[in-house]
Amino acid sequence: MAFNLGWFLNRAISQMYSYNICAFFIAIFIFSEPCLAAQCPGTSISENDISRWNIDISKNSPLPSGSGTPLMGKKIYLEKCAACHGETGEGMMGIYPALSGGIGSLATTTPLRTVGSFWPYPESVLDYVRRAMPLNAPQSLNTDDLYSVVSYLFYMNHIIPQEFSLNEKTIHSIKMPNKDGFINEKEENINKNTPRDELRSRLGICLHP
Repeated sequence: MAFNLGWFLNRAISQMYSYNICAFFIAIFIFSEPCLAAQCPGTSISENDISRWNIDISKNSPLPSGSGTPLMGKKIYLEKCAACHGETGEGMMGIYPALSGGIGSLATTTPLRTVGSFWPYPESVLDYVRRAMPLNAPQSLNTDDLYSVVSYLFYMNHIIPQEFSLNEKTIHSIKMPNKDGFINEKEENINKNTPRDELRSRLGICLHP
């Protein structure tokens, strides 16, 4: 009977995989045993800690109260944002993303995804900045500063005029340039059998044949 090298290697690899899985679970049991018998390191998170991060902005959730204009937001942006994103939102060193420009570029071979060219809803911009920016001090902006800097981002992308006052009510009147570039799953005419040309036009991306 001829020696089947392929079968032998497959068998050996299969056995090694099985042994590694067993060793993995045995290690978990051994090293977690002291933790089961005594209190594990760390402390339980409090309701107050949770509430600081439980600030999702959705269709049914109220927006924070506040207001601001692009003129007010420019000063805040230059102090807290420009070091990473550039004075005009051009991005820095290929690490920190651009925040302005790129409108009309999504269907090209070099798309630039920015607040102006890509984000579909103004509320989602507010939500992200509120939650995660500035990078070195997230959630440090008060609500007036938040609305101010977000309004400056919109102004920077020629979405609102300089005198526009952004607040929890006026933000809903803003239509982002790429609002129609996303598919709504609940639309009756959109399903898994959507034609390729429809996807191309609605997503605003290049789909190779």
